[in-house]
Amino acid sequence: MAEQIPLDEESRADQPQVDTDNDDGAHEVAFDIAYKRLGIVNVVYYGRPGAGDRQWVLIDAGLFSTAGMIRRTAEKRFGEDSRPAAIIMTHAHFDHAGALEHLVEDWDVPVYAHPLEAPYLNGTESYPPPDPTVGGGMMAVVAGLYRKKPYDVRNHLRVLPTDGSVPHMPGWRWIHTPGHSPGHVSLWRERDRSLIVGDAFITTNQESATAVVTQRPEMHGPPMYFTPDWLSAGRSVELLAHLDPELVVTGHGRAMQGEEMRLALHALARNFNEVAVPEHGRYVPESVGA
Repeated sequence: MAEQIPLDEESRADQPQVDTDNDDGAHEVAFDIAYKRLGIVNVVYYGRPGAGDRQWVLIDAGLFSTAGMIRRTAEKRFGEDSRPAAIIMTHAHFDHAGALEHLVEDWDVPVYAHPLEAPYLNGTESYPPPDPTVGGGMMAVVAGLYRKKPYDVRNHLRVLPTDGSVPHMPGWRWIHTPGHSPGHVSLWRERDRSLIVGDAFITTNQESATAVVTQRPEMHGPPMYFTPDWLSAGRSVELLAHLDPELVVTGHGRAMQGEEMRLALHALARNFNEVAVPEHGRYVPESVGA
């Protein structure tokens, strides 16, 4: 039965140290990493504050109608009228690519994604339908209403380099972490063990509207209602846990860091079938969900 892997009370007390509110409306977690919560999802800003035009990177593109908020935070953080050098997509679900078409048009910026994610970003293929029967909670119940139509940024779309490097993010590499989507990627910086994971795993109970509002830090697998490949999802979490990150920034929930986070992540990987995979569902193989 799926359940959360919570951090203990001491770890929760430490949380503000990694999640500092800035004047630009973002939560700064490292000198060059910040994230902004847009309703139910986070976008990530990479780059030194005040860096200027084309000297920073946006990771994911939030919900539809949030382009203005994303731009305003970018201008406060990096400088007036500053545009990113690139947009890196962990994946293209509606809550991560909702403002992408507007931002690409405004900024004239390249968009990088894994080749398996390209069909959902060039207008040619839709994701499998969500499964509102799994996870419980209001976010899951209304999953059938979420956009499934692909986005079309084909004129700006680029494939991530095969050598694992991340354009305009020196020292970072991308890691293929499928399961939540076929071409899902996470970003890893070995130097300080920073990890940006999109929805490979998350730090809130995304199926619950209450948890989405309160943002109580908990370690969870990917959102159940939009995960079609649980076998791959489990392997991806195991791969990321093996990195022993110091800092994780997820697509949903607060950033986390330190030993208690690592213990929770390893517990999630070790017990993935029991705590992350729903017992039954459209995409749950009997060998996994039983």
